[in-house]
Amino acid sequence: MTAKKNFNLEKSLADLESLVEELESGDLPLDKAMKKFEEGIKLTRGCQSALKEAEQKVEILLKTAGGDESLEAFEPEQ
Repeated sequence: MTAKKNFNLEKSLADLESLVEELESGDLPLDKAMKKFEEGIKLTRGCQSALKEAEQKVEILLKTAGGDESLEAFEPEQ
């Protein structure tokens, strides 16, 4: 979980947007475009994971908001 805990969603989204602009320009040689595409896929997966974890945390908070029981510790799936 330590690697996911340090994930910066906003920076990753900005990096992904930059990569998309580079790829859309069509000015990159094929080998560099493929590397950028691979990097974009990794960023996309990281963003999806971070958003899923945030959604799960919100669900836990909403389920426990009305009750007197304490909040559950959140542990994302590996």
